[in-house]
Amino acid sequence: MPANPAADLELPRKQPRALPRTLTPAEVEAILAVPDVSDPLGVRDRAILETLYGTGLRRTELVNLDVSDVDHARGIVLVRRGKGGKDRLAPLGAQAFAWIERYLKTCRPLLEVSAHETALFLSGYGLRLNPNYLGNWVRKTIDAAGLAQHGSCHLLRHACATHLLDNGADLRAIQELLGHARLDTTQIYTHVSITQLREVHARCHPRGRINPVNEA
Repeated sequence: MPANPAADLELPRKQPRALPRTLTPAEVEAILAVPDVSDPLGVRDRAILETLYGTGLRRTELVNLDVSDVDHARGIVLVRRGKGGKDRLAPLGAQAFAWIERYLKTCRPLLEVSAHETALFLSGYGLRLNPNYLGNWVRKTIDAAGLAQHGSCHLLRHACATHLLDNGADLRAIQELLGHARLDTTQIYTHVSITQLREVHARCHPRGRINPVNEA
């Protein structure tokens, strides 16, 4: 054939990926403050929110956690059957670990109706939480915080990654924490995190900072 008959065809282009919305640290604090921790269920709810923000877990990964997945000696959690069916370890952080410990001591025994239920976080009926229920509850909690942002568990996951990056965390470490199979999935947070970009701009651009005027 003298020419390619498909040369002038317009091929479909991959849709650009939208930047994930994120929360400021102050907005996260407002969400964490919603549960009434004077109530046992409020302690559970605070532990759930702290775990979502502290580890960046997906909602299904959180509801799949068992009591035995928490390593109390090292303050880490084993994430079983993550996306792609892979297991990984995630640090809880001091705050999330402290709230989980409080929940296990003061709340979970009150919710437990069967010794055979191994789930870390129990519903009011003593059963493993449902992912859809968790997503709806987190969405309502975010709304109750009175924020302009709207979202659910993934909003806290994005906040976890963005705030780590803002404070100098390595992109590879964030990839491991979030359980991303590909680094380019994690790299989207470099577009969300403006803090580091502003610091580099101020340090390196000739017009990035205001110089004092020399008086003659």
